[in-house]
Amino acid sequence: MTSPADDPLDDFERRTITLQSTPRAVYVAGRGPAVIVMAEMPGISPHVARFARWVRDAGFTVYMPSLFGRDGAYPQAEEGLAVMKRACVSAEFRAFAANASSPVTQWLRALASLAHQECGGPGVGAIGMCFTGNFALSLMLEPAVLAPVLCQPSLPLDHPGAIQIAPEEAAAVKERLEREDLTVLAYRFDGDRFCTAQRFAAYAEALGPRFHPRVLPSSAANPRPPPFFERIVGGAHSVVTAHLIDADGEPTLAARDEILSFFARRLRQEAALREATDESPLS
Repeated sequence: MTSPADDPLDDFERRTITLQSTPRAVYVAGRGPAVIVMAEMPGISPHVARFARWVRDAGFTVYMPSLFGRDGAYPQAEEGLAVMKRACVSAEFRAFAANASSPVTQWLRALASLAHQECGGPGVGAIGMCFTGNFALSLMLEPAVLAPVLCQPSLPLDHPGAIQIAPEEAAAVKERLEREDLTVLAYRFDGDRFCTAQRFAAYAEALGPRFHPRVLPSSAANPRPPPFFERIVGGAHSVVTAHLIDADGEPTLAARDEILSFFARRLRQEAALREATDESPLS
């Protein structure tokens, strides 16, 4: 039964995209350079779709793949918990595996490549949240991805001081960040029990100064999130979605604006600079 608070997502084009012999639904909207928006648990909720629309309205083409859950569903507690339990035992995600990359990231890298082909520009942005938080880092193995954002990366679930990427892949990402002068933005609330200070320390150790962490006070979180976040997550967690407060002066809204500026700087301003250089009589 559809909740009155569900999001119909009818301002997105729902495409079935087959990559690596695997078809998935992807919601696409906007114009401009591509940004891959990967939903948090328990799926493409109205808050995730709201964030995707902010990205679209900032001048980008959003590609939002359906990875788990019921698309557009308002995050109820029991339904969301069932989605999370299924994802935790899925071989696609390897939710408990430290120092190993989720197999689904290979499909997502192929999606980033396709999005770049379709949208052009200097490259692609990517943001992962919660269950998918670390995926934006794994996507850096795809050369098209230039602007990775990690929001409350929560895997592996039972290793709070570990990150979910193979060591050799982390080393390759670090080398690329340094070689191409790129950075990784990352966000968490200070009291988040799923994305801990130890996890951010592990990212900093793996990536060095190219990792730019942002830690918000838990007091800045929306105190009345949907039931899944209130009853199952049980604390400040979702920086730019369920726990964002959409009001001037709020730290979570400032985080959203910083992310949009990061995408613009990497994906639009650099394109404009390249065009200006190409047109210059000195070039």
